[in-house]
Amino acid sequence: MARPFADRAAAGRALGERLAGAGLDRPLVIGLARGGVPVAVAAAALLPGAEVDVGVARKITAPGRPEAGLGAVAVDGEPVWFDRALDTAGLTPDALADVVAAQRAEAARREAVYGAGWRDRVPSRDVVLVDDGIATGMTVLAALEAIAAAGPARLLLGVPVASPPSLGRLGAWRDALVAVLVPDEFRAVGDLYDDFGQLTDDDVRRVLGR
Repeated sequence: MARPFADRAAAGRALGERLAGAGLDRPLVIGLARGGVPVAVAAAALLPGAEVDVGVARKITAPGRPEAGLGAVAVDGEPVWFDRALDTAGLTPDALADVVAAQRAEAARREAVYGAGWRDRVPSRDVVLVDDGIATGMTVLAALEAIAAAGPARLLLGVPVASPPSLGRLGAWRDALVAVLVPDEFRAVGDLYDDFGQLTDDDVRRVLGR
């Protein structure tokens, strides 16, 4: 049986059709690297006057357990924590200060490699943060908080697919969400794509034309 999206570009076109009805004025569409960038480029192509940029947020995981997501951090702003996961792991934010610093540094490195310039372009403008999907919601929350601090006129979150549990974690940002699909049965974002291959830094730069 065919999956809803052939690839990230197809998912971006589906998202762009949804965003076209949101009344956006020459929006800045920020793709969350890596996977959100091709989605953002395809979505922006359907929005009059849209421009594309790139942002980065990184997962914070338990030391020695990269599969255990505890939160996320962007270059700017405070980390966002998954409190229940922290409690389960028996850890505190203070105990993860070195991990946070390392992930923040990696986010900054990637933004420099990609030529991110959204900080100067966000103020007083309609902005859409785009990712290829939301599983826990931690990375998009960290990115949303960083972008919001730059003073957009309006900030939306656009994704092809969001998990039902993530909606509760978005809190006040749930009203800003534009999602193509919120499936009742959700296991992983990649399950909704025929092609969900991992992207490299070079892939991101190529899609952005940089």
